[in-house]
Order: sequence, then C-alpha cells, then structure tokens
Amino acid sequence: MNNDPFEVPLYTERPESWGMLDDHLLYTCGVVHDLVRGRLADRPSLPTMARLGPGERSLAVGPAARSTWRALGDGSYVHGSTVAFGSTGFVIGSMVGSALGNSARRCQAQANAQPRWVADGPGEVTVTNLRVYFGHPQSPLNLGWAGLDTVDLVAPDVFQCAFHDANGSGYVTVQLHSLCASLMFVLAAHASFPAHPRLLSHGWLPPDFEARCAADGWSLPPVR
Repeated sequence: MNNDPFEVPLYTERPESWGMLDDHLLYTCGVVHDLVRGRLADRPSLPTMARLGPGERSLAVGPAARSTWRALGDGSYVHGSTVAFGSTGFVIGSMVGSALGNSARRCQAQANAQPRWVADGPGEVTVTNLRVYFGHPQSPLNLGWAGLDTVDLVAPDVFQCAFHDANGSGYVTVQLHSLCASLMFVLAAHASFPAHPRLLSHGWLPPDFEARCAADGWSLPPVR
C-alpha cells in the first residue's frame, strides 16, 4: 500500500466548491508524484474487468464515453426514378416529386460524407501504467501508450488521441470523455510524448488548482 501523505481517496466528503473532477485531478497529481519518482509500482492495482498483463497496474476505473471523428457515409445515394401515367398534371407532379426526392437524398448523402464527431456510446474505462482500455460491445478500444501517434487534453474531461488501427480501419482519431482524462494524458505523454507542450507547461492542470486545494484544505504534492 502507498502511504504517501498526498494520497487522497476519491469521492471523499468535500466542500461545496469542490467537485468530482477536482477529486480526479488531485488523484492524478498523486499518480504523477509517484510516477516521476519511480514509485508507481507501490500503488495498489484497482479492481477492473480488463485483462492486465505482467507488470501492469490499473490506476483508475470508471465510466466513459467514446466519440470518433468520421463520416456517416461515402456520398453515395439511391437515385429514384418515376414512371407515371395519367393526366399531364399528374405526370408533371410525379416527376417534380421524384426530382425533389433525389435532391434531398443527394444533399443528405453529401452531408453524411463530411467528417464529424460521432458518439459511439458509453462504457467503462480502465487506465493503467501502460495503456487505456475502453470496454464497449461494439466500439472497444485497447490503446497502448506506445502505439499512439498523437495525444492531447482538449477539455478537462476529454482525452483525444490518434492512431493507425491494427484491424485495417486506417487512421483513427477518437475522444474519450471521462473524469480520468487528465490521468490518461499525463501517463501517455510521460511514456511516449515527453516533449508535448501541454506536459512541459503543466497545462493538464488548471492554473489555480494549487490555490484552490490550499483554500479547501487539501494537501497537494508538487507536480509543476
């Protein structure tokens, strides 16, 4: 067990000004404090449904949601044809209706061909010293820090990364929405992106976090 005085359990009773994201940031500070001192192995491995390899320790487990930057279609659509018999007015009306329908389908297909963030659904995320695993029946992720091409913390609770999919889906950019986002970023950056500007500037931590911790009575390890 880690008896570090800076270790603060998550979800403890906290003042009104303190939120769950603050809990996770404080926890991340404790992990970083141990990481840079080579003491990560002293931390207990948390219970998780994810399979762990030799020397792998689960450092955080909790709810998350995945989004993928992708298009919903390839721009193709089914062109409808209408053959109408009857009065001239009926035939013209049918042809106009068919043309309008084709135009609407074409516009929708063009819109679907434009990449955007697509929500893939909720799941459980396990953050370890080696990777992040996102459990989901249709859209799971198993992302080793060494296999990522880019990482960033685009919001306090959004970890973004890009990688070449081993299953042949090409270059993939995903976001994991989780209170553990800062922890994911710091572990990935320390392992594979040591020159990342956000890591070097400590931009993963709010600039006033130390002051808020002091005001609310929390002990904070030096991480900047």
